[in-house]
Amino acid sequence: MAVILETSLGDITIDLFVDEAPLACKNFLKLCKIKYFNNCLFHNVQRDYVVQTGDPTNTGRGGESINGILYGEQAKFFADEIVPSLKHDRRGRVAMASGGPNLNASQFYIQIAEHALPQMDGKHTVFGQVAEGFETLVKINEVFVDDKGRPLQVVRIKHTIVLDDPYPDPKGLEVPDKSPVPERDQWSDLLDEEEMSLIGKDSGKTEEELTEELEIKEAKSRAQVLEILGDLQDADDAPPDNVLFVCKLNPVTTDEDLEIIFSRFGEIKKCEVIRDWKTGDSLCYAFIEFLDHDAVESAYKKMDNVLIDERRIHVDFSQSVSKLVMGKDGRATRVLNRTNTFLKRGPPRDFSSGGKKNFQLKDKHTNQRQGSQGYSMVFETDEPAPAKRIKHERPDSDDNRRQAKDSGSKYDKVSASSSASSKNRDDNDRRREIKSEVKREEVKREADRDRQRDHARDRDRDRDRDRDRDRDRDRGRSDHHRR
Repeated sequence: MAVILETSLGDITIDLFVDEAPLACKNFLKLCKIKYFNNCLFHNVQRDYVVQTGDPTNTGRGGESINGILYGEQAKFFADEIVPSLKHDRRGRVAMASGGPNLNASQFYIQIAEHALPQMDGKHTVFGQVAEGFETLVKINEVFVDDKGRPLQVVRIKHTIVLDDPYPDPKGLEVPDKSPVPERDQWSDLLDEEEMSLIGKDSGKTEEELTEELEIKEAKSRAQVLEILGDLQDADDAPPDNVLFVCKLNPVTTDEDLEIIFSRFGEIKKCEVIRDWKTGDSLCYAFIEFLDHDAVESAYKKMDNVLIDERRIHVDFSQSVSKLVMGKDGRATRVLNRTNTFLKRGPPRDFSSGGKKNFQLKDKHTNQRQGSQGYSMVFETDEPAPAKRIKHERPDSDDNRRQAKDSGSKYDKVSASSSASSKNRDDNDRRREIKSEVKREEVKREADRDRQRDHARDRDRDRDRDRDRDRDRDRGRSDHHRR
């Protein structure tokens, strides 16, 4: 049995000990079911110790049990359920916050301390354990508080979701259809600064509208982060609506196979199975681009989980924006030619000269005596650079001889390094050949062992069959002699 608490800082999933603490678990589940904890603040945060909530008055002095809500003040509290095996020995323990023995109502706390809290054992009913959402507990633990432990920022329970309830609802329990919305006079106390900045003073927005606007704002923030990182060309980029994403393909499935299969839904503009750039092997997913959006929807509805080449494929709408680039007008445009290269967040380069970059080998320096040249690359030039005029000196000059000697020693080092790199490549190739040969030998030995085992098994089977036949023949002879 589990419950999800959706807080303003994240979700917390709590597993309940229904066998050890049935009263506390039933009370907690029914209060969650009637949305009693919605908009309850975490009014007490003791750093690295516990965080407390569950009081709808947000004062720390209110709250009542489900029986008190149904049957009145005389049933406001319920008894303790102290189980010796359930102790405060780990982070995430959930227990009732009571004002004394057998005074449990609605308030509860969650243990933040990673170490054991033996002073709490035997005094409070432990009825649950946090299963997911420890990062949310860390965020709550790190908020700034005043001298009484009350957070200076709004940290509240937005919603409660009951995943499983084994207890029948008591008579008279009214379960609301939707979560209650905070009243306008409660906004300043229950909404944080970001939420207040969205609604304004005179806004008539409900909490659902407010939540939707917050989600849109958060999505835009994430898109802006991706734009900064370079994963998106523009934060407003959206994936094309005429492209399908197909995954879980068989490696033998080709572009032509998918095009033939999906062409019955409409005309296909492009079909591409994504392959490894080095080996050419299929990565088992593909993109199919249709001319008509209706064809995409029809293929999505009918081709998901269909068997192709003995594999059940998965079909979804493409979320990739890798084919979108920024045009000259600052808007994203569609690119179908994968060979073209574009600058990020700028106009495309000019590939009018056949789609290829122009390269020119530029003579950097020449030594006439040694006959060697050095070269560098010049990008995107139309005319070759003018040749550099070289000043020739007398060959018998001391400076010229010294320069020739230094140049010769330099190129000797280059040739030595190139020969060393060639030797390293040969060594690597030799090692790979040795590894492959060893692997082949291992496979061969394994096959020999399998054949020997099969031969021994056949031999044992024949021996057992002969022994059984002899035993049956001897038994038949003895029976004949008895007669």
